[in-house]
Parts: sequence; structure tokens; C-alpha cells
Amino acid sequence: MTASPDFAPPILKADALTRRFGRKTALDGINLTVSDTGVLALLGPNGAGKTTFVQTALGLVRPSHGELRVLGAKPGQQSVKTRIGVMMQDTDLAHTLTGRELLELFASYYPDPADLEALIDRCALGDFIKRRYGQLSGGQKRRIQFALALVGQPDLLFLDEPTTGLDTEARRALWAIVRDVAANGTLVVLTTHYLEEADALADRVIVLKDGQVIADDTADGLRTRMGGAVIDCVTGLTDDALRSIEGLISLNRSGRKVRLQVSEAVPALKSLFELDPDLSDLGVAQPTLEDAFGALTRPSESQGA
Repeated sequence: MTASPDFAPPILKADALTRRFGRKTALDGINLTVSDTGVLALLGPNGAGKTTFVQTALGLVRPSHGELRVLGAKPGQQSVKTRIGVMMQDTDLAHTLTGRELLELFASYYPDPADLEALIDRCALGDFIKRRYGQLSGGQKRRIQFALALVGQPDLLFLDEPTTGLDTEARRALWAIVRDVAANGTLVVLTTHYLEEADALADRVIVLKDGQVIADDTADGLRTRMGGAVIDCVTGLTDDALRSIEGLISLNRSGRKVRLQVSEAVPALKSLFELDPDLSDLGVAQPTLEDAFGALTRPSESQGA
């Protein structure tokens, strides 16, 4: 990630940030400082607190305790709003307006909006920009929403599941724009269930679970911390037999196909072949970000052999 000027306040700073909804604690005393631009992936299982954190940063939710500062100010202030872009997972826009009319409307909210023709070209909206929003496909709507998040040339950009509904080509094109935006001095906060997406884009990964930060590192750092190897194979062994394999960290099964996370590949493979000389479709690889994420967020009672 790219450091902000020494005199600039942190882009995001949380001190004992807590938010409760009745008996449920969505954010549980989070301490966090983000001073660098780039792409920050905010990951976690459903209910981990990701959406509540973003809503708090946008001024839509007030902390129950503690504080969150955004661009050095209290969330929701007008001076902060004009420096933020946001693309939420659930967005309701005027169905009777065209894509161009929506861009013109949103551009009017910002003191220094992007050049609309350049933005339309950059986001490849030309084929449907004159159509009414309500007539667009789900993927086309997401692309309009993405352009709306960029129209204010934000210093801080929140993208909540941005590629949901996009085909592979459109997803890759959006990734390229995100990289370019981040490289030009914007902090992009990305929430996604596509671990491949976080792996491809993120300079820093923060994992939330039960409202707390359980990991804060690069994607490579998380993989290195996990260590070991991942073994994929087809076997007739039962789960009980597989749990006897030396160094087993976790086991996932889909029919006869199994995926094993192990602390060391060679001893595990030796045990595996001794138990089932006829196993097939064998593959051994380094852990992915998805493997590391699964190990971090798996319920404690199911971890290990």
C-alpha cells in the first residue's frame, strides 16, 4: 500500500469501536488504523461485522461505544461525504432515469466530479448508457453503480460485493479499474465473498469474526502464517480414517473427492498412501487465501483432526 503524506491524518482510525443491536454485538472493540492508500480487503463470514463497519464509516450507524474517524473527521459530515464513493451490495436507484441521467445527477453532488464521457468509456457503459435503469440487466446495473461510485473522484472508495452478477470479462475489467484507482491515491475498501477477488486485488487483508479483528496482514502473509500444504485426491477412505493422517489440519469432502490441509506434505502423503494405495486424482499445492480464510474462520470445534 502507498503511504499518505506525513501530515495527513489516518484515512480510517477505529478506537475501541463497538456497535450493539439489542443483545447482538456487531462490532466488538475494534482498534484499527489505515493510513495508506491501495486496496484493503475486509473479509469475514456472514454476520462478522463487515457491513456494520462500512455503515459506521458512512455515518449511517452510530457507535455504541468507542470512535471511528474517517479522513480525520466524524463520519457523515458533508466535508467527508464529498470525498467518499460507495457501491453497496443492495442499491435502489430511480428506474425511470437513464444511466447518463443518473451519472449527471450524482456528479452534481461533488465539487470536482469526473469527466462523464471519460468515465462512461472507462467503465464500458456506452452500449446501454441511454437506456432507463429499470430496463437494464443485473450486470449492467452493477456497472452503472460502479461508475456512480467513481463519479466524485473519491479519496476513499467502499465497494461492497462489487462483482456480484458480473460475467468473467466484466469482473476482470472492473478489477483493472480498481487497481488503477488505488494506484492513483485512493483507499479502496473491498468486501467480497470471492476470495479469488481479494487475492487478486488486496494490498492488505483484514479478517473479521464475531465483530473482532482476527487477522490483519497481506494475502501472502496469511498464506505463509498458515504454512503447510493442501492435498486434493479421490479416495474411498472414511472421514475417521482420514483423521488419522499425520499433521492433518482440516478435512473437506465432496463425495469421494477430499481436500486436506496438512502441516507437512511428505509425512501426510506417506500416511495417505499407506491407508489407500489406490487413491487417485492426487494434487498437492500451497494454501490459497481461501484455505487460510477457512482455517481462520472455521468454528473452533471443527478445527483440527
